[in-house]
Amino acid sequence: MEQRTVLYDVTDRVATLTLNRPERLNAWTGRMETEYRRALAEAEADPGVGVIVVTGAGRGFCAGADAAALDRLAGEGTYDSGVDDDAPTPGFGVHPDFDHPWAFHLGLSKPVIGALNGAAAGAGLVLACYYDLRYAAAGAKLTTAFARVGLPAEYGLSWLLPRLVGTARAAELLLTSRVVLAEEAAEIGLVNAVLPPDELLPHVQDTAARMASELSPSSLRVMKRQLYADLNRRLGESIEEATALLDRMIGEPDFAEGAAALNEKRPPRFASA
Repeated sequence: MEQRTVLYDVTDRVATLTLNRPERLNAWTGRMETEYRRALAEAEADPGVGVIVVTGAGRGFCAGADAAALDRLAGEGTYDSGVDDDAPTPGFGVHPDFDHPWAFHLGLSKPVIGALNGAAAGAGLVLACYYDLRYAAAGAKLTTAFARVGLPAEYGLSWLLPRLVGTARAAELLLTSRVVLAEEAAEIGLVNAVLPPDELLPHVQDTAARMASELSPSSLRVMKRQLYADLNRRLGESIEEATALLDRMIGEPDFAEGAAALNEKRPPRFASA
């Protein structure tokens, strides 16, 4: 039986997706993307999942596109992602900008946290940048790498990266392809925090479990959509929508439970959690 390239597990309302080609530093392939999208769609549809975590097997997170696939593409002179035509598109339909490959991450209703256990290069770095939160193992190496193989900034990274680290830093990372260690990545805002390698996944899964059990799923869903939709809106539009959302959500069960829990000094028990 062929080894699965993406492993899937649910514990404590946290779905953990593990990129599983450790012998190739989890290099990205069309088959892996197909399995990855299916796993994301399963987590998105499961009411027993509140938060999604993505990590890598072995000593790397994702080393980018598999070198063998790049060699084949160079030989053919045309691009083929290798992704099955029927691969799910979770996150589509929330906002027109999200209805594209990889951008669908921003349309998912549940927070996605990356546990970068090792190198993230090229497409692997793009993948990580689409997550809502990123934690990295100490010493992990991150690089855009595209200029080293004559490719453009892929899958919207030229839009994402300036919004994470600023235009000047994004230009440097893209145009020099230099390697950034996790510690510097935290300093410039590319990752949220750095942890010892053996503490990384337990920390991320504990953070995810607390989010899934203690926070309102409806609030997380709405705020995630606000966060990314507002990147292309005027401030006034953002305030108008926030006011309409407030008027609606104040009459919903999650607010009633959250207010009651606060007054009664107890943990909330959200029905959707």
